[in-house]
Amino acid sequence: MLLSLHIRDFAIIDQLEIELHAGMTALTGETAAGKSILLDAHGLLLGDRAASGAVPHAAERTDISAGFDIAALPAARAWLAEQQLDLGDECQLRRVIASGGRSRAYLNGSPVPLQQLREFGERLVDIHGQHEHQSLMRRDLQRQLLDHHGGHQPLLAALAALRHDWKQAGQQIEAIIGTGQDRDSRLEFLKFQLHELDELAAESGETERLHEEHARLANAGQLLDTCARHLERLYDDEQSAQALLSHALADLEPLTAIDVSLKEASELLNNALIQLAEGVDQLRSYPQSLELDPERLGWLEQRLDSLHRVARKHRIAPETLHEFHQRLGAELQQLAQADEQLEALEAQRRALAAEYATLAGELHRRRVKTAATLSAQVSERMHSLGMQGGTFRIEVTASDNDSLSAHGGDNIEFLVSANPGQPLKPLAKVASGGELSRISLAIQVVAASDTEIPTLIFDEVDSGVGGGVAEAVGQQLRALGKHHQVLCVTHLPQVACQAHQHLQVSKLTGDKTTRTRIRPLHGDERVEEIARMLGGRTITDSTLRHAAEMLGHGSDPAHSAGNATKKGRGKQRG
Repeated sequence: MLLSLHIRDFAIIDQLEIELHAGMTALTGETAAGKSILLDAHGLLLGDRAASGAVPHAAERTDISAGFDIAALPAARAWLAEQQLDLGDECQLRRVIASGGRSRAYLNGSPVPLQQLREFGERLVDIHGQHEHQSLMRRDLQRQLLDHHGGHQPLLAALAALRHDWKQAGQQIEAIIGTGQDRDSRLEFLKFQLHELDELAAESGETERLHEEHARLANAGQLLDTCARHLERLYDDEQSAQALLSHALADLEPLTAIDVSLKEASELLNNALIQLAEGVDQLRSYPQSLELDPERLGWLEQRLDSLHRVARKHRIAPETLHEFHQRLGAELQQLAQADEQLEALEAQRRALAAEYATLAGELHRRRVKTAATLSAQVSERMHSLGMQGGTFRIEVTASDNDSLSAHGGDNIEFLVSANPGQPLKPLAKVASGGELSRISLAIQVVAASDTEIPTLIFDEVDSGVGGGVAEAVGQQLRALGKHHQVLCVTHLPQVACQAHQHLQVSKLTGDKTTRTRIRPLHGDERVEEIARMLGGRTITDSTLRHAAEMLGHGSDPAHSAGNATKKGRGKQRG
């Protein structure tokens, strides 16, 4: 439930703090007083894009925040806990928009992406606009409303997944059929290419290994001569490195007893002598691993020539021959098995279509059942809104389209008969705007009754009605307020008098500024506001008595005509 709304520097609102309660709250005021601005503020909190001019010219930023009681919303609590944003039974939504247009969103004081704010806000508030009857004429929205009412989302998700797999299999089939037109010629060409590659049988990394071996054999003489020459210098010669190191150690080791500082140098030279011996051992064994083999050298040159020749033919690097060979082999196998793949894919597609048909049939049955229930509920609401004998029916018919739809195989249409004896017609063909508005309201009230969203906002949904019908509208909204928090923007006194809480929106105009304020109305102030809505600028005793009487029969029996007339006769509003 919405507990409070704080607005700073938004449009013509400089500073505004509203506390809200359970039940039905009416927001009233003269035209252009700023009621729509409040709804825009709620929209921004729910993730709407900020319009240009949202931030006043003289302000640095717009700051809108709202506090909610979520103690009775375990799903919302669980969502916040999952996001590590849970702070208990209350939560805070905040939106800050800088003058340059940059926007920031916060949940319980933590910055969050706007999408995350929108996702959570949809769990808390649902806004029903005055022009929703226009969107209700769209067939896709009619279907969505029916499915939402019936809780068909799991079935729809399963159907969408089946359709995705079915389409994907179809695309694979088309790809195979498309390549089949020149498959035979491609097969022959691949066989020709693979014959040479099979004979060559290039191994992974072979080119690099052969180049290394070729370089070693081609320079074997130089390698052996160099090793022998340096072996003599290092170890065999009288003035070899080994001999010089040995003499140096023989002279230094006795001196370490005289000067300890020489010990480190002695140890380093000793280590050098050890490493020298190891290096010499490797040089002595090296010739055993390197033999002059002209036949092997010739074979290497022929093999490398073959690898480079075939690589040039295919315009690839010799190092990639093995990978290229494998790839062509896989393609040949795939083409050779295309018929089997095609058969398997077609069988898979038939199975998916059959499973889809089963689920679509189940969805159809549920839709028919939901449609009957919803039709009866909306028809009953229509009767209470002054359309006695009117009938609302949701028609669910199977589609002739063989293609699988993400929404099932049904055509759904809202049909209405406004008066007894008149045939049912599509909602879009209802002539009277007032009738359409009432039908829309009936649908919205029924839909809102099912929702688990705690706060429902109705923006002048009573447009186009009046008299006893307007009173019925107010009664239905008040009844809805028993289970939900209802905020209703209205110009009708018959609706406003039904509210548990009454907020007046007014516009204060100075020499250079225009500001909106909101204040709660109680007692005689509320009577005066209802009287204003009834009679306009001039409020008479009769108007005040009528207003008090409406409140007595509506939401606030404590008010009386006697209290109302204490304000004086023929009061002129300035």
